[in-house]
Amino acid sequence: MLIWSTTLVAAKRYTLKKSDEQSVRCFATCAGGLEAILSDELRRLGATGVETGRGGVGFDADRAMLYRANLWLRTAVRILWPVLETRVESPEELYTAVQTVDWSAYLTPDHTLAVDCNVRDSRITHSHYAALKTKDAICDQFVERCGRRPSVDVEEPLVGLNLHIHKNQAVLSLDSSGDSLHKRGYRPIQTKAPLNEALAAGLIQRTGWDPATPFADPLCGSGTLPIEAAWLALRRPPGLTRKRFGFMGWMDFDVSLWTAIRDEARRGVLKQLLAPIIGSDQRRDVTSLAEANARAAGVGHLLRFEVRNVHDFRPPDGPPGTILCNPPYGERIGEEQELKGLYRMLGALFREHCRGWRCWVFTGNQELAKQVGLPVVEQVALYNGRIPCRLLRYEP
Repeated sequence: MLIWSTTLVAAKRYTLKKSDEQSVRCFATCAGGLEAILSDELRRLGATGVETGRGGVGFDADRAMLYRANLWLRTAVRILWPVLETRVESPEELYTAVQTVDWSAYLTPDHTLAVDCNVRDSRITHSHYAALKTKDAICDQFVERCGRRPSVDVEEPLVGLNLHIHKNQAVLSLDSSGDSLHKRGYRPIQTKAPLNEALAAGLIQRTGWDPATPFADPLCGSGTLPIEAAWLALRRPPGLTRKRFGFMGWMDFDVSLWTAIRDEARRGVLKQLLAPIIGSDQRRDVTSLAEANARAAGVGHLLRFEVRNVHDFRPPDGPPGTILCNPPYGERIGEEQELKGLYRMLGALFREHCRGWRCWVFTGNQELAKQVGLPVVEQVALYNGRIPCRLLRYEP
């Protein structure tokens, strides 16, 4: 099984031209449990060689597919373009391996760079030190060849690198995304325990929701689920208004190709929803935040947010659709007992007012989930950050 990386045996240059048919093996990372959904996204995008792994999906990409993947993938976190894979058992071996790459193919002394690193089950145990040795190897190569070195910019480097070391196998990649792709730009204020946008998009897709039918979230919080549902229904790529991707700092960034891909996507965005999408919460300040986020996402005029207690929530009229919510999990002592009533209210809502609807609850507390009091007809194991969770479908 593919664990994290694609298979490379030596350093590889990224020197594609617009006319080249060559493609490179890339890797799209995602939250645990979303790999199959991300694989489906890539296939719909036209990617070839799609291979589902743990923590992400490998696929073949030329320059255009790399741009499209960053623009369109809703569940991906980063799109990585590997340049080196090698076995390393010490920081010195890592330094030597990194120097085998001709870094003049990727940046110049006028570029800024940063190295992000994660290490697991390896003799190299300190991720920060591994990142530092990688940076030193690159900069020392430039000093030796031309007497100058790139500067480090950890906030917004022109060239970002990702180093992953697992069981002494190191994979060094160009990070084509820059900031995590889950940062859509419509949610500047982070609420308590917010649902990650990429995870929200994955949950919606996993429910099998048909955008021609209604979608409702009776515990909408900051509005992430309704907003992501609207973008999906409107065929709006999540990266459409993003100002910067990592690949824009690369030496061979093709502005005209990127502009054509982005403009083509913009022309395909629908103007109206095919069915209602609504959210509700019992607090006015919360629904006001959801409305502000929806406006920032460009869909404020299409969504409806209501101030309602779960007990008073009613799905929209018309044919049944999908209900999806992410109630609190009760992580602190004493909270679980207080939340039992909320989960029981969800069960009553589904049973009394949502017959025929597909009713889903995403939770990290299985004891609370039992309080819904309805048969679970489907469940999917996922993670919300480090919290193991379940996406549960109940039969009203």
